[in-house]
Amino acid sequence: MASVVAMCTARSVQHAVVSALGGGVRVQSLPSTRLTQVFRLICRHKSSHVSLLASCRQYTSDSAGKMSRLPEKVLMGIGNPLLDITISADEAFLQKYDLESNNAIVADKEKHAALFDDMVKNHTPAYGAGGATQNAIRVAQWMLQQPKVTTFLGCVGDDEEAHLLQHAAERDGVYVHYCVTDKDSTGICGAIITGEDRSLIANLGAAKHLSCDWLLQQDNWTLVKTAQFYYIAGFLYQTCPAAVHKIAEHASENNKTLAMNLSAPALCTYFSDPQINMMPYIDVLFGNGVEAEVFCKQLGIPIGNHANMALAVADLPKKNRDRSRIVVFTRGPRSTIVARDGKVTEYPILPIDKSTIKDTNGCGDAFVGGFLSQLVQGCPLEECVRCGNYAAHTILQYWGCNYPVTPDFK
Repeated sequence: MASVVAMCTARSVQHAVVSALGGGVRVQSLPSTRLTQVFRLICRHKSSHVSLLASCRQYTSDSAGKMSRLPEKVLMGIGNPLLDITISADEAFLQKYDLESNNAIVADKEKHAALFDDMVKNHTPAYGAGGATQNAIRVAQWMLQQPKVTTFLGCVGDDEEAHLLQHAAERDGVYVHYCVTDKDSTGICGAIITGEDRSLIANLGAAKHLSCDWLLQQDNWTLVKTAQFYYIAGFLYQTCPAAVHKIAEHASENNKTLAMNLSAPALCTYFSDPQINMMPYIDVLFGNGVEAEVFCKQLGIPIGNHANMALAVADLPKKNRDRSRIVVFTRGPRSTIVARDGKVTEYPILPIDKSTIKDTNGCGDAFVGGFLSQLVQGCPLEECVRCGNYAAHTILQYWGCNYPVTPDFK
């Protein structure tokens, strides 16, 4: 059913609704998201025309044009909550600490001992709530504009930085549920911007103390069971792989949706290693062009043509065969590649005046957040990508993963 809806254009869905209802409900002015909801109702209630009409009228009455309310905590993210420290620097700074542009690594205690002090004392840093998964969830929550539709789990220290992170997420409407440890301080992430690239280096701190035992405690696991969609960046594999597998198994066994992100070239092994065997559980896979090539090379998939690569990854074996895999490869200023059910589509990005770009850090996370905000509503893939592009385009014009009070996505 989901794949049928995703392949329908707004016009074809409108025709399907009109045909099924026999003109009983006016749908011409409804947005595509609402039409998709009505179309789902048609299929769900096809045995009862009266029930169908009653249900559809709930979507087409005075509230037409407004997004219907989603269940609370429907989308969950679990990851490493970090305080972002962002600076603009040059190639010499990257070379000083043996860093690469457009990469993400964990800080080495010896090699990077002085890096964060250098960023703070010798540059003009900007601070913000961070961590890839938390950023994506914040953006999804911002796009949805309905409190507590999203949940975020992670581990922080018992310190002021943790309060800053929680305040930033809760201000956006995210339901935050942190594990608090006294073993370490809240983690930080340095973001070094060089031109249009960003190099991320994380001191995970308390984030690495997240445990599967904590996740499985009744109150925490109840939150997991409440969610219908899960998003996990690859970074969590470095801190709590057992939690990744527990959620993956739960999603597969209960026909829920698991979205994951390759996140960095160095993390692709976690997805390609047959001993770890993660790919069969993944329903939606995100990655950028560089990560996609590293990942496919590890799998023995010919690299070079990103469209063919995406198709091959989408066709890898799955545990839950009732839900086809979606593969999304973002490629910076180039078009976004999306593969599903043996078909691949390229979507152009939104053009942007380079003079308006303030910070590329968080752009990929914003795309994911925008994409997921539409996916949880049952929107077609083209709407998911369009919203992802909108969110990424917006975040580029702010320092850190920040945005205006309300989105103007239409």
